[in-house]
Amino acid sequence: MSDRRDGRPGGRRDRPGPAVLPGRRGLRALLGLRALLGRRARLRWMHLLLGAALLMPFQLLTSVAVAVVGPGAGPSALLPQLLALALALPLVAAAGLLPVARSLEGAMARTLCGADGEILTAPADSWSARRRTSLWFTLHTLLGGITGALSLALPPAGVLLLLHPLLGRHAVQPPAPIQPLTQHPWFSTALGLGLFVLPVLFSGAAGRGLARLAPRLLGPTPADLLAAARERADRMAERNRVARELHDSVGHALSVVGIQAAAAARLLRTDPDFAAAALTAIEETAHDAVAELDHVLGLLRDEEDRTAPHTLADLPALLDRARAVGAAVDYAEDGLEPAALPGTLSREAYRIVQEGLGNALKHADGAPVQVRLTVREDTLQITVVNPLRPRTRSRTRPRSRSRTGGGSGLTGMHERVRLLRGTLEAGPVGSVGPDGSEGSDGADGADRWRLAAGLPLRNPA
Repeated sequence: MSDRRDGRPGGRRDRPGPAVLPGRRGLRALLGLRALLGRRARLRWMHLLLGAALLMPFQLLTSVAVAVVGPGAGPSALLPQLLALALALPLVAAAGLLPVARSLEGAMARTLCGADGEILTAPADSWSARRRTSLWFTLHTLLGGITGALSLALPPAGVLLLLHPLLGRHAVQPPAPIQPLTQHPWFSTALGLGLFVLPVLFSGAAGRGLARLAPRLLGPTPADLLAAARERADRMAERNRVARELHDSVGHALSVVGIQAAAAARLLRTDPDFAAAALTAIEETAHDAVAELDHVLGLLRDEEDRTAPHTLADLPALLDRARAVGAAVDYAEDGLEPAALPGTLSREAYRIVQEGLGNALKHADGAPVQVRLTVREDTLQITVVNPLRPRTRSRTRPRSRSRTGGGSGLTGMHERVRLLRGTLEAGPVGSVGPDGSEGSDGADGADRWRLAAGLPLRNPA
């Protein structure tokens, strides 16, 4: 029994070794052969041949020039062809500076190279991108020209070397330097096979090298990345603008409609006239909201504004709708001429008053609201003051923090005021003056919420 147990492990160690190792080697050989002859390798070979085709016009031009200058050399001489190639490369680099070169090369590299990275196909719009494209174009055509020459010349020569032992003296004689070596059949066969393998190896190495360089030379430059970041920032700013418009127009209208509907339902039997007025205000607010929504949809479609946004000239209608729900709005202005104000400032000022009134209606339960618009020293001062709910005065500070930091309306107002290079303050205060300014007691014993914005009249953003 011990001999069998000792023999089994030994047998198991002896038998798998020769079977497993050749399998692994065969797998590696297959993977290597696939890398050289697989679909990706064939696409890269085609990409290199396209580079040879792009090099051909420049090569022909310089070959003619070399033949004219040195007519003694034949067209098949190697030295004149190398000289023509050296003269063609500067012309290739100059052509690569054209903006359209990146579109052509980028499309080919993206389709055939199999690169792991971003490759641009837009025309190069900066000198940095043009220089990178020129370097890529030069490398592509140079390596492509070499690949094309090897692919055209070496395989026929390999066939002749493979047939040389069979044809004997009837075979085409190889070049003089290797004629003594071809007298040995085995060397002629090995050399012939090597001439078939060499183009494959060079094409694979050149294709992998170009695939690694493609994202660096045809990818986005630092200037392209900066332009993309700016474009994303512009899109984000436009989205924020549309969000502000939706909140300040449609959101405000829905809040007012909800308050008016609640008031009408509560007083429908006891005060039918007030309920009818509230329903009329709901209708007007709904029509106004549809017009505002049409304006915002125009912004989303990149269309010209079909409906002009509201300005301070429409402020009386806004105040009337607030009064229709039972709010006692005390409005006063000093030195204000809405028609003389810049359009951007007038629109944003209307939105600020609209948001302030909406917050007062939602949080003040029909308490009196004080609205003041005053022009002082080239600044439009907007103040909206409303009492806080009596039952929440003990929690004034926590509530003020919630309203200031969490409300999207106040966030939108801060953004509007910042764009106009103005100032905005919102928070609980104590007493206020007739013009809406904060009293001397500040926030101690605060029982009012005060929104104050200052917008410069000159050079609005």
